[in-house]
Amino acid sequence: MTRVSRREARTQEAWTQVRTGATEDAGAPVKHSGQPSGEALLVRPAFYALRQTGWRDYVTLLHPPYTAWHLSYVAVGASLAPDFHPVRLWAALAAFFLAVGIGAHALDELNGRPLGTAIPKRKLLAAATASLAAAAGIGVAGAVAYDLWLLPFVAVGVVLVCAYNLEWAGGRLHNDGGFALAWGGFPALTGYFAEAGTFRAEALIAAVFAVCLSVAQRRLSTFARRIRRQVTSVSGSLEHADGRREELTAETLLAPPEAALRALAAAVAALAVALVVFRLA
Repeated sequence: MTRVSRREARTQEAWTQVRTGATEDAGAPVKHSGQPSGEALLVRPAFYALRQTGWRDYVTLLHPPYTAWHLSYVAVGASLAPDFHPVRLWAALAAFFLAVGIGAHALDELNGRPLGTAIPKRKLLAAATASLAAAAGIGVAGAVAYDLWLLPFVAVGVVLVCAYNLEWAGGRLHNDGGFALAWGGFPALTGYFAEAGTFRAEALIAAVFAVCLSVAQRRLSTFARRIRRQVTSVSGSLEHADGRREELTAETLLAPPEAALRALAAAVAALAVALVVFRLA
């Protein structure tokens, strides 16, 4: 998320009102015809967002494909360690799910409502606080049981969640590089260190892999979010060499980046599962 897209103050209220009244199936983007100026063109703020009602808001809040994607980096890093301890991996995954899947996303929704959910502010704050505390607790317990050098990872993790999603220091971390390091490189390195207690070349290479892939993810998702949340109209056409004309719509613009995001999320998760199965065998 760019600073501008996360602070969609001018369009957020309009598309949220439209989405609240939508009755279409959530399985496809929904156009709203005849919208007034300043109202977003598409109802759903993300391709994985469910229709805004009750429990669906909580599922949407988890950003399921992205949470699975970033948890996969933890598993990839852990699986590359020379010694593999499944219990440490499960604990690391639980801590990152609480900190990123719940805590970070609750803070992000609290700070600007980018998903337009109807979850009360107090519940978002409670979820963020409880999940971060639980994640830190798991980290501290692991440090006491295995290696006290895990404590800096716990502290850095909590700071990253708060600094990125609440845009501390004027949002200096809230950019492509900050996203890639916080949600790509850091999980991979933490997963490796939790198993090995040190770093070797393969850990750093895995972190580079996670950082590069996270940059690609953010570039694709930033464009898709801009179309879904800020664009009020699309016009123009593509002229093909054979004379065909293809009208541009929000759906045609969104199809390539969102198909790529779905495929990449599935690919990274599959790689992580394959590596863990290999180490367990």
